[in-house]
Amino acid sequence: MIKIGITGGIGSGKSVVAALLELSGIPVYIADTESKRLTATSPVIREKLIALFGKELYTANGLDKKRLASHIFGNPEQLGQVNAIIHPEVNRHFLAWAERQDTAVCAIESAILFESGFNRVVDTTLMVYAPMEIRISRVLERDAVSREEVIRRIKSQLPDEIKKEKADHVIINDGQQALLPQIRAFLTGLRK
Repeated sequence: MIKIGITGGIGSGKSVVAALLELSGIPVYIADTESKRLTATSPVIREKLIALFGKELYTANGLDKKRLASHIFGNPEQLGQVNAIIHPEVNRHFLAWAERQDTAVCAIESAILFESGFNRVVDTTLMVYAPMEIRISRVLERDAVSREEVIRRIKSQLPDEIKKEKADHVIINDGQQALLPQIRAFLTGLRK
């Protein structure tokens, strides 16, 4: 089975590309969604986070997200420790999920594909690229946040130039170039 890693910065349109791949019959694992679910439900993650931050991190209702955020916001060391707990579990979960797929190709969508190391378990990487101003306007339309907040989020991610350099393939999502022909060309090259 060929595993594709899809990435791109916030507002790049990686979710649109993932949806188009799904319409092409390729199952896509959404790492962000699964990561949140696993952080709330995985006994392994729960045990390690409690060891790190104390049992108050989980309440009768589950993970106290605000408490977790207060520990990691502005604290790169603790954020790194949390990522070192969560990323390996998401990685294992993705690989188990991929094994259950009955297709020749599957994919994982992750904004932090390279930062998390998920790129090491896929066969090829696909970066969705959009110019900065387009990304900002997309996020402003989608989320109820300020322009400054969008820029802060963008700056917190690996720069596009580095992602482009690391990626095996790049799809341009600038509103000018059609996505479907680019995706078809990518898939055709993949199957050769």
